[in-house]
Amino acid sequence: MAKTHAKTGWRSYSSSPLPPILETALACFVEHGYHGTSIREVAARAELSVPGLYYHYPSKQALLVAIVSHAMDDLWDRSTAALEESGDDVQRRLDALVECLVLFHAHRRDLAFIAYSEIRSLTGEARTTYIGARDRQQRLMDQVVEDGVAQKVFTTAYPREVSRAIVTMCTGVSQWYSAKGEHSPQQLAQRYRDMTRMTVGAQIESQL
Repeated sequence: MAKTHAKTGWRSYSSSPLPPILETALACFVEHGYHGTSIREVAARAELSVPGLYYHYPSKQALLVAIVSHAMDDLWDRSTAALEESGDDVQRRLDALVECLVLFHAHRRDLAFIAYSEIRSLTGEARTTYIGARDRQQRLMDQVVEDGVAQKVFTTAYPREVSRAIVTMCTGVSQWYSAKGEHSPQQLAQRYRDMTRMTVGAQIESQL
């Protein structure tokens, strides 16, 4: 999907990318939490019988796994497309990756929020797979910050800690952002790019 995002634009967001059943399950999980949602509620809101829902997804856990997998795959594809677009310049790579994270967690707020908050509800191999995807995503930022320090573009003495702080700051957008708020996702991304440059010890070139 990275090639798709490279062609269509990793900054572009349209309507929900989830199939209708998963969109319904996501809405239920956001409203009531995973454990507070029954399979009967999801089926009723999706206008399906319980057996009809099970035909597509054999359990409530399967619904959650599908939602989380979609979130992580979409974020990965957008992130790699952003980095590909940025070329070798480490400052541009940092800016693009931060912008990508902020835009995703603002535009896909509910999806990102459930993917983050309901890791506690994943079990077995699904949980292991999610952690692997999360760690792979973190390594993108780790590498950019480490490269910037190695090239003396970034001056931070704590590249690993700074990298994790940046990702935590960006992903936290899904917990509070509102489209009715003061800033658009793109304006917020610009502010986060400026804050990130200060965090890594790089020059700030605000475009606002």
